[in-house]
Amino acid sequence: MAAVVCTAAVCTLSVVAARRLLTSSRKWVSVETVVKELEDTCSLSMEKLRQIADAMTVEMHAGLASEDGSKLKMLITYVNNLPNGDEKGVFYALDLGGTNFRVMRFLLSGKQSKIEQQSVEVSIPREVMVGTSEELFDFIVAALAKFIETEGEGFHSLPGKPRELGFTFSFPVKQLSLSSGKLIRWTKGFHIQEVVGQDVVEQLAKAMDRFGLHMHVVALVNDTVGTLAKGRYSHSDVVAAVILGTGTNAAYVEQINAIPKWQGVPPENGEMVINMEWGNFSSSHLPLSQYDQSLDSESLNPGEQIYEKLISGMYLGEIVRRVLCHLSEEVSLFGDHVPSKLRVPFSLGTPAISAMHHDTTPDLKVVGTKLEEILEIPDTSFKTRKIVVEVCDIIVTRGARLAAAGIFGILKKLGKDTLKAGDKQQRTVIAVDGGLFEHYGKFRDCMESTLKTLLGPESENLVIEHSNDGSGIGAALIAASHSKYQAS
Repeated sequence: MAAVVCTAAVCTLSVVAARRLLTSSRKWVSVETVVKELEDTCSLSMEKLRQIADAMTVEMHAGLASEDGSKLKMLITYVNNLPNGDEKGVFYALDLGGTNFRVMRFLLSGKQSKIEQQSVEVSIPREVMVGTSEELFDFIVAALAKFIETEGEGFHSLPGKPRELGFTFSFPVKQLSLSSGKLIRWTKGFHIQEVVGQDVVEQLAKAMDRFGLHMHVVALVNDTVGTLAKGRYSHSDVVAAVILGTGTNAAYVEQINAIPKWQGVPPENGEMVINMEWGNFSSSHLPLSQYDQSLDSESLNPGEQIYEKLISGMYLGEIVRRVLCHLSEEVSLFGDHVPSKLRVPFSLGTPAISAMHHDTTPDLKVVGTKLEEILEIPDTSFKTRKIVVEVCDIIVTRGARLAAAGIFGILKKLGKDTLKAGDKQQRTVIAVDGGLFEHYGKFRDCMESTLKTLLGPESENLVIEHSNDGSGIGAALIAASHSKYQAS
């Protein structure tokens, strides 16, 4: 009798084990089905990438034709004289783009010499960020005046001439001239209503007057245009600049006769730098998944910045989180219960997915550590970790290939996508900056290889150049190239 009971118990255990094995097997089939659907949705053939590049070029033409002709703003920057490497002298830069601002001083001695620089970073108190216009700009100028007092040997401007400054103001602005622009709206925690609609350079100049500061604001720029200037200072064949960081944008050099909406006197060199604001690009060819659609609908700006939401550092980690959350809810990727941290929007940042994506340990230990540290998901299996890496790869590969298609669209607009018969071979340099490009190796490598495939034989002339700190040195270089007082 005991033997019969024992045999029955063994049989029961065997059935339970078999059911668990079957359940586990079905789970992984379901997981792989969801991942395959994601991969199919996000895949981008060369034909599809060319269609996206063509759409980008069409939107560029439309944005250059009229102010409201396209999702791409194609903003006229009034920068028509980029540095050439011969600029010399002392120039200042002020970089206001968030809760901290930087004041910088640069000594230029020509591109054959190293640029010498000094800088200080200042944190803006919360009460100043929501105070009055006078309080904000007086706080900035007080720090600027204090910094000027520290001018060392060799960093003095020409006697009797005002110091010259490039002002990087990373908030939405309607540019009126090289050195003027009206604030459209505040972002990043600032809320000083009386400044909205006002010329921010004029507000800065008034504060300088109150402090008796003898300084001339030569140029109001954004970081993308600054990156272009930094690149052009070192390489005369830089044609465009791209920011791939928390956000994304592009700027390039356009011929003035290709800008129908330009109303002024044409610049002597016939060129104008255009700030594309390409993050707002949208096209029916963009491969949007259900995760992208939900992210967009729940964002602060639904229907806007679609391209940026697919490729920039702010959103890549969040898209991966949404995919993993779906896998957890629908097919129990992380067990019977959905980890609470996984439900929190933006709890998984792009630096974390980069660390997991680049994990080369045999057991994907880094992936396991990040899941536990950030999302409080312990004891993940190797199979689960592989799925996480696969999701990272699908989302980041799509983003990198879309960025390549955007750059290819700019090159098509400039006629630099093919080498025409009889043309002299010339380098085409793209200056790129941003933490995503600099620190996410798989993103950078995929973008560059995709762009070279799109270009074909012309890729031999393409150079992708890292051009860092456009918001600092770039602003000073634009001040130098448009200087009223310093000789080039």
